[in-house]
Amino acid sequence: MYPPTERTTATRMRARMSYDEAAAHAVLDEAYHCALGFTVDGEPRVLPTLHVRIGDTLYLHGSTGSRPLLAARDDAGLPVCVAVTVLDGLVFARSQFNHSANYRSVVAHGTARLVTDEREKRDVLTALVEKVAAGRSTDSRPPSRRELAETAVLALPLREVSVRARAAGANDDPADLHLPYWAGVVPLRLTAGVPEPAAGVTAPVPAYLRAAPSPWLEPVVLRGDHVVLEPLDESHAEELYAALDDDEVWRYVGTPRPGGVEDTAAYVRSALDAHRRGARMPWVQRCAVTGAVVGTTSYYQPDPELRTVEIGYTQLGRPWWRTGINTEAKLLLLTRAFEELDAIRVTWQTSSLNERSQRAIERLGAVREGTLRSNRRRADGTWRESALYSMLAEEWPNAQVRLRERLRPAVPAAS
Repeated sequence: MYPPTERTTATRMRARMSYDEAAAHAVLDEAYHCALGFTVDGEPRVLPTLHVRIGDTLYLHGSTGSRPLLAARDDAGLPVCVAVTVLDGLVFARSQFNHSANYRSVVAHGTARLVTDEREKRDVLTALVEKVAAGRSTDSRPPSRRELAETAVLALPLREVSVRARAAGANDDPADLHLPYWAGVVPLRLTAGVPEPAAGVTAPVPAYLRAAPSPWLEPVVLRGDHVVLEPLDESHAEELYAALDDDEVWRYVGTPRPGGVEDTAAYVRSALDAHRRGARMPWVQRCAVTGAVVGTTSYYQPDPELRTVEIGYTQLGRPWWRTGINTEAKLLLLTRAFEELDAIRVTWQTSSLNERSQRAIERLGAVREGTLRSNRRRADGTWRESALYSMLAEEWPNAQVRLRERLRPAVPAAS
C-alpha cells in the first residue's frame, strides 16, 4: 500500500480512492500513454508521453531537447505529477447532471531524475518496445549510439501514488426514475485492428501482432470416413482448380470461374484474407479414401456473442456429388458448431435459382426461413436473391440421427 499524503488524500468521493500498489501497477501497465505535468518559470505545462513501469519506478520517454528533460538536468531533479487513465465506459443517466464515466486512473507525484546511465536507458527503451508488443525487441533493430543520445528518459520513483476508479451503472436520482429516457453503460475498450504493413514490407505479420484466434476461426482438421476438412492454404490452388474446373460448379457462384491455377490462388488468398479479418474460416475438402482435393467449404460470419455461424462457400467437384462427401462434411461442421462451439443457430444461404443446393440443404434437416431479396452482388453487377435456411440447437439431435443414418452403408437384401 502507498501511504496517503496531503497531495493524494481524497477530499470528495473517497469511496472511489485507494492506495493499493497492485491496482496502481495494473493501470500503469495497461495504459500506453500518460500526461506529464510540471512547471517551467512558474508556468504550468502538461505533455502527453509514453511510459513504462519497471518495478517501483515509472519511466517517461522524451526528447533531449524537450522542456521537462532540460529542466530535469538539475541535480535536484524535476518535480512532476503524472496522470494515467483507462476509460472503461460511458455512463448514461436519465438526467444530464448524472451522466458519468467508468474509469481507472492513477496519479503519481514526486521528483523525477534524468536517466544518464546508458545501460539503464537501453533497458528502459527495450521495456517500452516490449510493452507495445511482447517479442518486438528481438524482432527489430536496437537504437544506435546517436539515437540513444537523442532520446531522454525520466525516472519517477513510485512513492506518492493514488488510484481512483468508478465501475458502476447509472446513478439516477429517485425522482428521475420514472422518466422515459434510456439509462445504462456503453462499455469502451481499446482493441487492436488488423496490422497494415508499410510500403515495401515483404516480411509476414509477426505472430505477436496477430489477433488471438477465436475458437470459431480456429484452423482445426475435421476427419470423417468419407471426407477430411483441412484448413485451406494457397498450396491447394492447383488441386482445387482441377477439382472445380466445371461450369456447372460455378453456375450460381457470385465470383467468376477461375481461368487457371493463378486465378484459383487469388481466390484462395481472398478467403485467407477474410480469415485474418475474422469473417471466415475456410477448409479444403479431401476425399478420405483417395486423398484427392475435391472442393471447399467455410464457416462464415461467426458471431460468438450471438452463438451463430453460417456455413457457406461450399463447392464440390461434380464427380463427388451424391457420394456422401457433402453430407459428411456438413455433419462434421454441424457437430463442431453445436457440440464444441455451443452454437445456438447455424444458417445457410444459396441462390433462389439453385434448386439442387436448396434440396441438399433441406436434406440436412434445415428449415427455410424465407428469401433475402437482392442481398448478394454477382461479378457481373447483377443482384442475387438468396434462400435463407437455419438449424437451431434444439433441432440438431434429430438432424444428427438422420444424417448418420444417411451415411450408414446399405445392408444387402437377403436372397
